[in-house]
Amino acid sequence: YPWGYDGDNGPDQWHKNYPFAKGRHQSPIEINNKEVHYDSSLLPWFASYDPGAAKTILNNGKTCRVVFDDSFDRSVLRGGPLPGVYRLRQLHFHWGSSDDHGSEHVVNGVRYAGELHLLHWNPKYSNYLDAKRRTDGIAVLAIFLQVGDTPKPEMKRILEEINAIKTKGKNAPFPNFDPSILFPKSHDYWTYHGSVTTPPCEECVTWIILREPIIVSSDQMAKLRSLSRNAENEPNHPLVDNWRPTQPRYFRMVSASF
Repeated sequence: YPWGYDGDNGPDQWHKNYPFAKGRHQSPIEINNKEVHYDSSLLPWFASYDPGAAKTILNNGKTCRVVFDDSFDRSVLRGGPLPGVYRLRQLHFHWGSSDDHGSEHVVNGVRYAGELHLLHWNPKYSNYLDAKRRTDGIAVLAIFLQVGDTPKPEMKRILEEINAIKTKGKNAPFPNFDPSILFPKSHDYWTYHGSVTTPPCEECVTWIILREPIIVSSDQMAKLRSLSRNAENEPNHPLVDNWRPTQPRYFRMVSASF
């Protein structure tokens, strides 16, 4: 079923075709300091990414995505709340139509300009689609984008390619990229169990949400907004507001490493 972010096919409608979207472990959520539990047993997390695993950058009409080779344990995330090693499959962004919103998770009432998701899967399962059916199948490392005066130079590499993938369906080679250059200095994180934030919204994700955002410029956010959600031969509709609103937390615990 086609889905999107408009009134007729947007997040409020997803559950009609994707029943998971009404589940009790949905993402994103609001993280509120008053409800967060410090867990002294949470370990630090580690990412070891092979720059040679980066393959392509693409515009799928919903986001800008960088795809990695995940055919073996080449680029992995481990530690933190994770039971083992998880393989990096792709990274993508969520952003708004202006700098004052765009992130999916909200922290103490603050919605950031954007959110970067690095999606990993648990290779104890036979493949990514199998992993998405398991509660411990996926790990997403989430990093907030905050507009400021000292943008992170490492974002340039991704944004330089935007012109090559202006319209839906376009992709370009994206070799030799280590996404760990995008990490903030602090590795403090919140973690909880939730879902993929796009249909079918499977409840298979261990979220690791970094407390410290990375700084981007207003121009860099504008670059993301210059993408089109339509194909080359269709009218240009800017790709903006590709974020899902927060979902009820219900009984879930959000733990903090700090």
